[in-house]
Amino acid sequence: MAISIPFRQLFIDGEWREPVRKNRIPVINPATEEIVGDIPAATAEDIDIAVKAARRALKRDGGKEWASASGAHRAKYLRAIAAKVTEKKDMFAKLEAIDCGKPLDEAAWDMDDVAGCFEYNADLAEALDAKQNAPVNLPMDTFKCHIIREPIGVVGLITPWNYPLLMATWKVASALAAGCAAVLKPSELASVTCLELGEVCREVGLPPGILNIVTGLGPEAGAPLAAHPDVDKIAFTGSSATGSKIMTAAAQNVKPVTLELGGKSPIVVFDDVDIDKAVEWALFGCFWTNGQICSATSRLILHESIAKEFLDKLVKWAKNIKISDPLEEGCRLGPVVSAGQYEKVLKFVETAKREGATVLFGGKRPQHLTKGFYMEPAIITDVTTSMQIWRDEVFGPVLCVKTFSTEQEAIELANDTHYGLGSAIISNDLERCDRVAKAFEAGIVWVNCSQPCFSQAPWGGKKRSGFGRELGEWGLDNYLSVKQVTRYISNEPWGWYTPPSKL
Repeated sequence: MAISIPFRQLFIDGEWREPVRKNRIPVINPATEEIVGDIPAATAEDIDIAVKAARRALKRDGGKEWASASGAHRAKYLRAIAAKVTEKKDMFAKLEAIDCGKPLDEAAWDMDDVAGCFEYNADLAEALDAKQNAPVNLPMDTFKCHIIREPIGVVGLITPWNYPLLMATWKVASALAAGCAAVLKPSELASVTCLELGEVCREVGLPPGILNIVTGLGPEAGAPLAAHPDVDKIAFTGSSATGSKIMTAAAQNVKPVTLELGGKSPIVVFDDVDIDKAVEWALFGCFWTNGQICSATSRLILHESIAKEFLDKLVKWAKNIKISDPLEEGCRLGPVVSAGQYEKVLKFVETAKREGATVLFGGKRPQHLTKGFYMEPAIITDVTTSMQIWRDEVFGPVLCVKTFSTEQEAIELANDTHYGLGSAIISNDLERCDRVAKAFEAGIVWVNCSQPCFSQAPWGGKKRSGFGRELGEWGLDNYLSVKQVTRYISNEPWGWYTPPSKL
C-alpha cells in the first residue's frame, strides 16, 4: 500500500519546467499531519509562459494540429487519456487519498469517473463534426446561412481540492473536446494527481501546449491567470468569495466566466418514507467526501411527525461510520483536507453551540485518532434560520436539522438560502416530488437520493452558487464560440442605392 509522492515540476508546453522563482509548496498528508512531498509554486511569470505556450499550440500549423482539426482527431487523444487513467487507477486513487484525505474507495470511484468523463467528451467531440456548418432557415431566399462552432481559445481552469482530479477533468475534458488549449491551476492543497495528469498527457503524445498544468497559491498563480489579457475564458470551481474576485478580474478584459461556487443545499424528508433508507441518503448527502462537497445536502428539513425516530436512527447510523486513515480498508470518513479547514469546521460547531443549537452527535476529534485532521460527523439540532450553521457553508461533515409541518413550509425552508446548487426531496408521493422539485430554487434536484452525478447531465447552480453549466452537452458549449456565416446567393444587385449615371 505504500506509495510516494512523485517529484514534479510545472507541466508547460509538453515538458516539465521548473518555476521561474524555483519555489515549492509542501504536501501535507491530512491523515498524519506529516510532510510527504512538495509541488512547484508558480507565479505570474510562469502563468505568462504557460499562456503563451497555449496560444502557440492553438496557432500551430494554422490550427490544423488541434483547434481546427476534426473532433474525431481530438477524441483519439481523449480516449487515450481515459485508457491511461484506467491503467493507473490504483496509483491515482492512492495519491488522491494521501493528498486530500478522501477514503480510498471514494478515490477509486473518482478515477472511474475521470476516465468516464474523458470517454464521454470524446463522444461529444466526434458528434461535433456532424454539427458543423448546420444550416439556419432564413425568411429571405436570397440568402443562405450556416453555423460554425469554434473553440473559444485559450482557457484558464481553476479547480478545488475536494475532488482534485475529477473537478479538473470536468473542465479539461470539455475544453479539449471543443478544441481549446488550457492552463489548469489546481488548488495548492491537493495538486498531486493533476500533475500526474500531465505525465499521462506526455505519455499519450498530446500536442505540446494544449494542456498546461501550473500549481501554486491562489494570489500568486490563480489571480494572474484570471486577469491574464491573453486568456479568452475562465472556468472556476471554489468559494463564492473567490468567484466574485475572479469575475471582477475577468471583467477588466470582458472575458466570459463559468462559476461553480458554494452551496448550502437542503434535503427535505417527508413522513411517508422508509426511514432507514432515508437516513442513509441523509448521511451520504452530507458526509460523503468527508463532508467537503459544494453540493452537500447539509440542511436536513425533516417532517415533525417522524423527527424523533429519524434522529435516533440517524445518530445510530452515524456512530457506525468507520473513521480511519483513508487507505485503511472500509474507511468511510477520512480527515478534512488541512489544519486550516479543520479549525474552521470545529469553529462552526462551537459557534452553533454558543448560538443555542444542540450538538446531538459528533463535532469533535474521535478518541481513537490522536493525529490527523479527523472529526466525528456532527448532527446539530435546535437550529434557527438566523444561525450561522443554517446560513453559511461549512465544507465539512456537519449536518444541521430543522423540522416542518406542511409542504409549503418545507419549500420555504429549503429556499431560505443565498445559494442554489443542489437540493433533495425524499418522499414516496411522486406527484409531491414533482411539485417540490419545481419549487426548489436550485440548479440540481435529487429525488429519493442525494449526490449522484453523471457526465451526461448538466451540473451548476443559481443565486450565489454561480452560473453556467458543466458536464453533458452544456459543458462542451462552455468552450465553444458560435459563428454565423451568411451568403448572398442572388445574381441580382442588392439595389438599395441608386447607381451613378452611366457616362
